[in-house]
Amino acid sequence: MSHSPRCAGLAALALLAACSSGKPDLAPEILRVEINKSIVACGERLYVGAPVVLWTDPNGYDAYSTQLHFERPPVTTRTPLSGDMRYQPGRVDRQTQHVLVEPDEGELVALQRTLDMFVVHYDAQGTSQSCFKVLHDRRGLSVHFMIDVDGTIYQTLDLRDTAWHASQANTRSVGVEIAQIGAYPETSSGDKKLSAWYDDNGESVRLVLPDAPKKLGVLTPAFEGRPARASKVVGEVQGEVLQQYDYTPEQYDSLVKLTAALCRHFPLIEPKAPTDARGRVTTVRLTEEEEASFSGIVGHYHVSSQKTDPGPAFDWKAFLTKVNLRMTRL
Repeated sequence: MSHSPRCAGLAALALLAACSSGKPDLAPEILRVEINKSIVACGERLYVGAPVVLWTDPNGYDAYSTQLHFERPPVTTRTPLSGDMRYQPGRVDRQTQHVLVEPDEGELVALQRTLDMFVVHYDAQGTSQSCFKVLHDRRGLSVHFMIDVDGTIYQTLDLRDTAWHASQANTRSVGVEIAQIGAYPETSSGDKKLSAWYDDNGESVRLVLPDAPKKLGVLTPAFEGRPARASKVVGEVQGEVLQQYDYTPEQYDSLVKLTAALCRHFPLIEPKAPTDARGRVTTVRLTEEEEASFSGIVGHYHVSSQKTDPGPAFDWKAFLTKVNLRMTRL
């Protein structure tokens, strides 16, 4: 079974990306893998417009692999065995076991009839490298996309296949893990966790990585990140008051472009999020009925009462506004 995009080498990949998007790639051929701006669904290239690294690329993360990507972690009760799969081939209805999208040869039109939800997570690890290490190597799980602190999008699976990221919503959804240390209670331990990753002098905030960007897999040389808003955001998630710094502008930019592309190519994923009677995006678990009837973009906390991501700092209003604006331009 092949899990590579339908192409014949790296040059063909770049050519297909240019043809599918209508936007010629004029960069030197040696750089074409690094500046790819298309994702893959059912073997087809879909233009996004942000930097994308595929699972087949040299710097990619391959969720199809049944082997550990990094060195062997400490053995725990949840450590997956070598040879274990971390995903479900194709798309299969949870209740009826009816195959919605065939593994390996599933067509895009079948996937378009199946996908109606995009789930946004934070990884609570801080970088995509650490996210994949924990998700793939230690927990035996998967997610379609990761967005690193510099805005690089990593695709780990063809969208045809089911990632294990949101439990009961997996079959109908695409998932993204945004690199960020996360949200914490307003306690001394919460303050300590955030201060380890952010230098806040009261006037500006700077992201502090625990090691050199290159060692952490961040592809932008000597990347220096700052939250999109220069102060902590405090808000309620699942009824609990949490504090969190915002995501980087680079992450928002890539997420907007990725989301707009998904909504465009998969029309059942509407560019909206669950809202209350006043039109504000909710930060609590949807009821089973609400979840079943909703089609669009959700936080992990919308589909699990045990989760708080993407946290109170995620700027839903600005994000959705930009997604809808970009869709009018595609």
